[in-house]
Parts: sequence; structure tokens; C-alpha cells
Amino acid sequence: MLFGWFKKSVPKREIVVNVEKLETRVAVVENGKVEEFQVEHPTEERLVGSIYKGRIQNLEHDLQAAFVDIGMKKNAFLHYWDMLPDDDSRLDEDDENARPSRRRRVSNEEITKRFPPGSEIVVQVTKGPIGTKGPRVTANLSLPGRYLVMMPGTRLRGVSRKIGDAKERQRLKKILDRLPLPDDAGLIVRTVGSGASKRAFVRDLRNLWESWKELQDNIKNLRAPSCVYQEPDLVERVVRDWLTEDIDRVTIDDEDAFARIRGVAGKISRRAKNVIHRYEGQLAIFDHYGVERQLEEAFRRKVNLKSGGYLVFDETEALIAIDVNTGRHCGKGSQEEAILEVNLEAVDEVARQLRLRNIGGLVVLDLIDMKSRKHQNAVYKAMKLALKRDRARTNVLAISELGLMEMTRQRQEESLLSQMYSDCPYCRGHGLVKSPLALSVDIQRQIAALMRKVRHEGRAADLQIVVAPSVLERLRTEDEAFLVELQRRYIGRLSFKSELHRHPESFCIIDGQAGKVLYSVGEAKTV
Repeated sequence: MLFGWFKKSVPKREIVVNVEKLETRVAVVENGKVEEFQVEHPTEERLVGSIYKGRIQNLEHDLQAAFVDIGMKKNAFLHYWDMLPDDDSRLDEDDENARPSRRRRVSNEEITKRFPPGSEIVVQVTKGPIGTKGPRVTANLSLPGRYLVMMPGTRLRGVSRKIGDAKERQRLKKILDRLPLPDDAGLIVRTVGSGASKRAFVRDLRNLWESWKELQDNIKNLRAPSCVYQEPDLVERVVRDWLTEDIDRVTIDDEDAFARIRGVAGKISRRAKNVIHRYEGQLAIFDHYGVERQLEEAFRRKVNLKSGGYLVFDETEALIAIDVNTGRHCGKGSQEEAILEVNLEAVDEVARQLRLRNIGGLVVLDLIDMKSRKHQNAVYKAMKLALKRDRARTNVLAISELGLMEMTRQRQEESLLSQMYSDCPYCRGHGLVKSPLALSVDIQRQIAALMRKVRHEGRAADLQIVVAPSVLERLRTEDEAFLVELQRRYIGRLSFKSELHRHPESFCIIDGQAGKVLYSVGEAKTV
């Protein structure tokens, strides 16, 4: 009896919320290990999920897309097939792992007739701006609640395809049929609605109805371009999207946010309200739960595995490359068994890292080569199982003959690495700078070219070369003989000067007589 009480009293899956003036962070901790992480900055506009009254700027038939002014620096991108309601695709509204539904084909004439440039359109952001690309939007609007998703402009009533139990689907459909709804709005039961009571659905629908009426008023009264519906902040979304039945505790360190989150949770159930707790410890909340240390390790390029192996992450503009290495792992069995052990641990950690880093797009995983097809299938199934926990839509292919596992992950916004880090001003994101040897070769090549030019003009060369200290050291020592030979061959005077704060890849060559810059590369100063 005592053992049962103790087992129940220890939180196994907990949400930790850290609220600061400039940043809100949320981590899902399972048995002391961070499984999910999100960060939001209150000073920045929440885009994904928000609804805008925009204006069609232009139609691009070649791209089958429209560009919509929603009041941002870059126009939003809107596919033609997302401009007209598509009820079939709405059933995947809460099914993050479902594949995209078949799109309805629309003609250029139909789009031009219904949405000429300059006309107004109400759209919802599905993907935030990434790099040089503007946000992506759809005219298929969705207002997510706790258990339901309301869809203005459609009459569809359905149940998320992720709820597979036939009896439960039938029960939920009966509840849907009895819920009062206007003719111009549809409803879908979210995955979390499985097992919820009719009373919970009625309460959730009431809140959605209030949001819908406010949205209608804003569409009617506000001028385009303008935001007509703002997606709730991260604190409220914790309750709406993260507070599921398997969450034992939610701990938050801010008094105002604590009161607000309890109020939102109280509208769901007494149980939901009771799992919300205020943190009052001396340490910072993320330090107390060991989250800060885990996050620092998680965002490194090299991620160590418990077995002794390790992963190497390289994030490029086109794809994410992940390399699996055995490291110092020594299995107890055969070499094949040892490789299988590392690969199985690797795919589980990769799935976790994709969630933590919010990596999207094409992902290529270079596994340790496995000869056994049985082992390859085991690793593939392990990855599929690990990805089931992901809220984002994923699609993974079997291991190729080259030992590569390819997959895609839905990308709604920039990765956390891009949000939290900026390119190094020294290497500009390359991770490398030119070596002193390479720069010495470049400098000597330019000196020779300039000396030939000056000699052609019938005068002796007088050149001053300004470089970084590390490059000057190379020129004075290892390359001194080459420079003396260069000066003798072309007849002239060479002088060198270093600037302490000059970027290591930057140098300039100055005409000593005229005092003007003849050649310059890079920035004079480091940032």
C-alpha cells in the first residue's frame, strides 16, 4: 500500500515553465530527462496560428500561388489549393503524423475570377518566415480549442483520424451531432478529446464560440492588412496543447503566469487545475530540474550517447545531416550486435533532438553500416516508434543501400538553433576562417599583379600591406624569402603593417606614394 502511494506521488512526466520579461521557456521532463522544449519571446509577434485580413498583391500562375500583404515586411505565400475550402484535409487538423491529403486542383481562371489582385482575403499563418522566405498562409481557417477545432467556412463534423478505436469514434460522433453549431462553421474532435465527457466538449465549444464571434467582428471592422485573431501565448498553449492525461505536474515560477494558467486549466477540469503548482525554490527553476544543463548539451554539434557513441549534427540551408559514430563503445557481444546497439540508441536520441531543436525539412541520418537486413529493419522500426511522440508531421524511409535513413519533418518556424544563435561575426557562420598560409598566397599573388601594373606605368613600386597579426607573423618568418625574391624581381619597396583588431581574412594594399588603397579584401575591423 505504501509502495503504491509512493509510486503515484512521484511525478514521472512534468512540465516546467520559466517566465521572464523577454522570454518564456517550457520543457517537458520525463523521469528527469528533457523530452520537449519550446521558447517564445513576448516582444515578438506570434505568427503561426494567427489569422490576418490581407490583400492579394499578385497572382503567379507559374507557381500556382498568390502573394498576400498581411502587414509584414515580406508578403505571405498562398498556394492556389489553399485558397478554397478543402473539407477532406481538415480531418488531419490534429493528426500531426498524417500525410498531406490530396489537394483539390483549381484552374487559373477560377482563381483570377474569385481573387483578383487588390481583393481582400482572410488567411491563417501555417508556417512562419524562414530565412529569406515570407510566411506561408492558408484560407482554410482553424480555431483550436482544448478538445475541438472549429473551422469557419465549412460544414464538416468529424473525428481526428488519429483516434483509432471504433467505439470511441462512434461515441464522439454522436456527441458532435448534438452540439449546437451555425451552418457556416465545422468541428473536428482533437486527439486529446478521446475519452472526454460531453460536458467538456460543451464547455470547450462555448470558449471557441466566443473566439469566433470576436474574429467575425474584427474581420468586419478592421481594415486590411491587419491581425484579426492572435494565437494565445506559450503559457496558455501549455494548457491547451500540452496538458494531457499523462502529465503529472506543471510547475511555473511566475506568480502572474501561475494565476493565469490555473484559471485556464480550471475551465477544463478540477484535475487539470490541481496539477498546476507554483515554484518558490532558491535556484532558478531550470537549474533546479536540471533542464539548463541538458539544454546546453543538447544544442552542441556533438551529442554524446550513454553507450559511448556520439552524434554529429550539421544544419545547412537545404538539409540536416546527422552522423552516427561508435566512439568508445565496446559491446559485450559481436561487432554486429555492438553496431546495432549504438544505432538503436542513436535513432531514439535523434528523434528527441529533432523535437528539442525544432528541426524541420529534410533530415539525412548516416547510420553505422549494418550488413544484416534484420538489424536494419529493427533500427527503422525503432525510429518509427520514437517519432510517434513528435507533434510535428514526419515521414521516414527505410534504410538505403548506402546505410542512410532519410526523413522529413514538418517545419512551421525556424529551428531553435536559428532563433537562439546568430552567425559568428568572425567566420560568418562557416565555422572556419582562411589559414595564414592561404592568405599569404593571396597577398603575394596580388602584390605581384600590382607590381607588374606599376612597372608597366614606368615607375618603381612602393606598396604597404596591412594585415592581421597572425598573417604578419607568417609573412615575416616562413614566407620572408618569397617576399624578398618578389621585391627583387619587380624592383620596388614593400612594407608590412599589422592591425590588432583587423579580421584575420582581411588585408589591404596601399600605394605608398599616392596614399590610396589599391586592393582591399574583407572588413578592416573585427566585430
